[in-house]
Amino acid sequence: MKMTKIIVAAAAALTVGTMAFALDGRTVMQNADDVKKPAFTRAQVQMILIEKSGAKEVRVIDEWGKNEGGLSTVVMQFNTPASVKGTRFSQKENASGPDTKFIFLPDVGTVRPVAASQGSSSFMGSDATYDDMSTRAVDADTHELLAETEAKNGFANCAKVKSTPKDLKEAQYAYRISWVDKDTWVPVYVEMYSKKTGKICKVLEVKSLKVIKGYPTPLVNEMTNLETGHKTQLVMSEERLKFDEPINPAYFSKGFLQNGKVSK
Repeated sequence: MKMTKIIVAAAAALTVGTMAFALDGRTVMQNADDVKKPAFTRAQVQMILIEKSGAKEVRVIDEWGKNEGGLSTVVMQFNTPASVKGTRFSQKENASGPDTKFIFLPDVGTVRPVAASQGSSSFMGSDATYDDMSTRAVDADTHELLAETEAKNGFANCAKVKSTPKDLKEAQYAYRISWVDKDTWVPVYVEMYSKKTGKICKVLEVKSLKVIKGYPTPLVNEMTNLETGHKTQLVMSEERLKFDEPINPAYFSKGFLQNGKVSK
């Protein structure tokens, strides 16, 4: 599951009924990728970092998203705590090639690109890497349907699909197994398998899913690193969530990344 689309609730889809014909793995994953997305999204999210001991750190993030021609752009600004305040990040999906990412760190003082070599690095201390957040083309993997209908994580109508990279060298994981809710086409449970050990190394779960203005929206997500015991929860404020309300284009500029200011 694409982590950015989770964070900004752009992984929403119009509710559709279970398809009347037999599915295959690629169709399931294409349906998940092709869901209708809001033209604009504005949200506030809590990123909760949970240590194995249970100790927590809560980070509050403002987010702005847009979708043009089927391509998504998201901008994030960290507001609290003081250790990350003023950090800003942007990710733009491209029609071909990898996503374009930039980050502004207050201690550095300038906007810098996120290099492809940083793909396996943690995003802001969370359990998601930059690659986890990246848009992955459906045809970058082969998709095997393991079960057409299986209950998982509180969702009764899931298709279970194993996705294996065609080019293992460029992929972060050996393969992924996804349970995709066929009522919304939202992946609600994803297991990620390590290239080193062949075992599950991470799990991504949708803990709360609600249809808001016609968009099934993951309100609570949790990623667990099974190798370290660390967890990251993303909790979206339903009260602060806005869909399809135009956003000042300046929020998506490098100027905003640099100084955090938008002219009225």
